[in-house]
Amino acid sequence: MPLKITLKPKEQMIIDGAVVRNAGLTANLLIENDVPILREKDILTETDAHSPCRQVYFVIQLMYIDEQNLSTYYDAYWKLVKDIVKAAPTLVGFVDQINEHILSRKYYQALKLANQLINYEEEVLQDVCKSVATV
Repeated sequence: MPLKITLKPKEQMIIDGAVVRNAGLTANLLIENDVPILREKDILTETDAHSPCRQVYFVIQLMYIDEQNLSTYYDAYWKLVKDIVKAAPTLVGFVDQINEHILSRKYYQALKLANQLINYEEEVLQDVCKSVATV
């Protein structure tokens, strides 16, 4: 079953490693086969990967769109999650869920969980900032 995607003007996406930008008005695409697809809102640039959890997301994103260099990304991923779990052991269950998707090569599902990890990280940082501000 084809996947129908509507692109807004100037909206960008990655389809099987190719960066595609809509140069005109709203466009409808039908993706006929199973390929990695990331919409603009789901793309994280390297410069925006400025925290440990964002770096995890970025590396998984690379696994998803650039399967030819998986071994490099796997090495980076396992080092990152090892450091995260060492710093925050309560995240081990969360990271284990992401690991299961990584090992099953379900990178899009791993990205969704990594996004939740980023949200959690941001909540923790906001709480820390509030605590510091009240001291």
